[in-house]
Amino acid sequence: MATQFLRRFFAPRSLVVIGASPKPESTGGVVLQNLLLAGFPGPIWAVNPRGYKEVHGVACFRRIADLPETPDLAIICSPLHGVPEVLEKLGARQVRAALIVSGGASLGEGAEALAGSQGEGSLRGSRGEGSLRARLQKATLQSGMRVLGPECLGVAVPSMRLNATYASQPIGDGSVAYLGQSGMLGNAMIDWAAGREVGFSHLVTLGDSLDVQLPDVIDYLNQSGRCRALLLHLEAFRNARHFMTALRESSRNRLVLAIKSGRTAEATLSPVAPTAGIDRRDAIVDAALARAGVVRVDDSDELFDALETLSRFRPPKGDRLAIVSNGVGPALLAIDKLIDGGGLLAELSEASAQALITQKLDVSRPGRNPVDLGGSATPEDYLSALEIVTRDPNVDAVLVLHAPTRLAPSLATANALVEARQRFRHRLLVSWMGLKEALDARAACNRAGIPSYVSPEKAVRAFLHLVRYRQVQNLLQETPPSLPFGSSAEMRQRCHALIDDALARQRDRLTHQETGDVLGAYGIECAPSEYVFDLEQAERATERLQGPWAVKVVHRDNCEPFRYGGESRRQAASLIQDLEQPGSVVDAVVRLEARVSEALPDSPIYSYCLQTMQRGKGSLQLCAGITRDAEFGPVIVFGTGGYKIDVMADRQTALPPLNMRLAEELIDRTRAGRLIREHSDDPREAIAWVSRLLVKLSQMASDLPRLKGLEINPLLLNQEGLLAVDFALDLGEASTQAIMPYPEQLRETVVLAGMNVEIRPIRGEDAPLITHFHTFLSEQSIRYRYFHHKAVLSTRDLSQLSQINYDRQMAFIAVRRREESESAEASDSGPRGEEMLGVVRVWNDPDNIRTEFSIIIRDDFHGIGLGRRLMRKMIDYSRQVGTLAMVGTVMSDNLPMRQLLASLGFELRLNIEEGVLEATLRLNEPQSDWQRHRLEAALD
Repeated sequence: MATQFLRRFFAPRSLVVIGASPKPESTGGVVLQNLLLAGFPGPIWAVNPRGYKEVHGVACFRRIADLPETPDLAIICSPLHGVPEVLEKLGARQVRAALIVSGGASLGEGAEALAGSQGEGSLRGSRGEGSLRARLQKATLQSGMRVLGPECLGVAVPSMRLNATYASQPIGDGSVAYLGQSGMLGNAMIDWAAGREVGFSHLVTLGDSLDVQLPDVIDYLNQSGRCRALLLHLEAFRNARHFMTALRESSRNRLVLAIKSGRTAEATLSPVAPTAGIDRRDAIVDAALARAGVVRVDDSDELFDALETLSRFRPPKGDRLAIVSNGVGPALLAIDKLIDGGGLLAELSEASAQALITQKLDVSRPGRNPVDLGGSATPEDYLSALEIVTRDPNVDAVLVLHAPTRLAPSLATANALVEARQRFRHRLLVSWMGLKEALDARAACNRAGIPSYVSPEKAVRAFLHLVRYRQVQNLLQETPPSLPFGSSAEMRQRCHALIDDALARQRDRLTHQETGDVLGAYGIECAPSEYVFDLEQAERATERLQGPWAVKVVHRDNCEPFRYGGESRRQAASLIQDLEQPGSVVDAVVRLEARVSEALPDSPIYSYCLQTMQRGKGSLQLCAGITRDAEFGPVIVFGTGGYKIDVMADRQTALPPLNMRLAEELIDRTRAGRLIREHSDDPREAIAWVSRLLVKLSQMASDLPRLKGLEINPLLLNQEGLLAVDFALDLGEASTQAIMPYPEQLRETVVLAGMNVEIRPIRGEDAPLITHFHTFLSEQSIRYRYFHHKAVLSTRDLSQLSQINYDRQMAFIAVRRREESESAEASDSGPRGEEMLGVVRVWNDPDNIRTEFSIIIRDDFHGIGLGRRLMRKMIDYSRQVGTLAMVGTVMSDNLPMRQLLASLGFELRLNIEEGVLEATLRLNEPQSDWQRHRLEAALD
């Protein structure tokens, strides 16, 4: 029900304000006045049981039943304790959307009902069956309405002349949407935006979100063409899969910035269960927003700074920054900000360094970055230095810092930069320090499209925003495969059997040996181990393993992953190392049994694990694993390993699914990653080993939904590779990933005209195949697909065609692999020895009511049955995912397509106005009245 009836919140044809009063402190009265001041074009009514004939010139009725018409939207401003009854009456009147505005209601009539944070009129802490929250939820379900709020500011769509809020000032029109969860912060955003001359396409605060959720509204905005940028204020996440799906779709089409409150436990109003294995849950939010292509900022001021920078300027190609300044002090401030923010100070090439020295431009550290021109620098000196630095291949962007001097006044220097800007290859950012003389310089640069800032720190922060936006957009475009590195159904079945057997025995964790079997099934090498159950077996095991040895007692409590603090000391107490003689091994078993029996009498011993000590190989100790977050589900963790240090201090997280590039990005965020690059004989190979392991863990998280946590610690890395020494795995209820993995299971190979043709879902890396495919299309084929001529696909076209959201879209491509000899001889061979023969696509609406298809086949492969095969596969897929109807538009002269669709059961109807045929195929029956209503409206 993502967008059901949401139009009525944002484009209502009529509305009613319930609880409106002429009293100046009335929230309903303020909302009504805002509607009138905005010039809402449709009918407005008021309802108040006090019997007012009119409120602020608007007709007022005692009862909802007395309204002359059924309004599109009801805005409820009455005391919360009576809202369930109001919802029931609105439902009886067939109202389909209700906005519960509070946050100021305590100032109006019925304030006594809202007094106290735990009183009858409050939702805080109200969770029981008879609570106000439960009554509101029940009334919402029974009424059949969509409800936004309560505890919200309201909704504003300035272009529709709609201001259904209690905001204290008008809301300007623009192309930026703001979605938040706090009414008061929304009120402040309006004022901040007005001060920066930013207008809104939509402004919504959702408050308690009893019904309409943040992803629902994002879905609605994704269908709106007016939203150029999206600003989010986040507090909590209720449906991570829906949130990530909607947000990733939005980020592909517009700039998305987010600010989140509740970074610390003290600032969290609705506590979430801690996530095992990490000490900062907020790191998971960072990882999720990054995978969604969202730039996260720390505060409201930075939110608007980032909006201004990212909406006006393109990101540089890399993150290496050079600094040119007329003083070393400002440059050092900039460098501190850059390094603290994770940026990279460029290292100038030898040619650039020599040129700066030859021209005597750098007075502090000749030939080094930053380039200090000195206090006597002139505008010409700036231009000379920039000619050199902007041509340096080691530099991606240049920050110009300027403090006004007699020899280089701010405006004169700015004018010189503006006139010469076309000569500079790299992106320039400028900080004109000061507030008087610098004003005109900043204005001149801004008019010329050169980013200009008031301080070095703000300029660097803007550069980091540009870099971060490029980074998160790259993460968004990654499409990890679902079954990497030879994963097989047999392997997964073996692991499922182990887990099912443990659950059948009422165990919530696997033994050490069972966990090793799971790791081995995924190709993760474990230290050779012997599992013994008595002293005699322990002594015999020393004959099969080379010494010296380590013995670990395996009991229930140390089969649980991520046990730290006092638990890590117990973990170490369960282990005895450096045993030189077989008799020492036997003695260790006796001692370990005594330790566990005394310290943990309720933790049964499963076995004893004997391993060869792994010393003398120069190994790095790492930790990798899977944990589960209460909001985002499975999470991959990685960092430094070992028992005797605070391993969580270095631990970073990533949401599965991962591919090699995403895994390497996770590694590079850790101190462990830096150690690998600094101390490995072959850093690239070592990083590849660790990345491959992380991808295998990602696949494990997808294959084994009952897996709750897995810790490999220590994980040893040396010149021979990776070795899992100790590990633990526990189980829980089945969980889903926040990001849908690549649907590898939908691949199939068919034989057409004697060729083996693979039909599979499209991937982000298929863009070169699409480009190659497009060159084989005739003008007629292109016109039939795009309804106009499109000789060349733009970069944006390729991005949209290859990078899809599998929760909402699907594209099956048909490819064939050319033999090496054939590819070498043919000038028309595609990338990777493959060529694309055709593609069928669908775009689902957020409610999965209707999906729109398109199909195109290469001209030289017409007539072999490929179009029919692709359409049948897409029809079967759409039926399977529950879509109700498939629709498409066909040009009237496209006779082969008309014949194909008719043979597949599509109904074809002529649209006389457009001169096209509309094709419709019913796939599934509606399961509810609202689905039936939506389907009929969509097909009408």
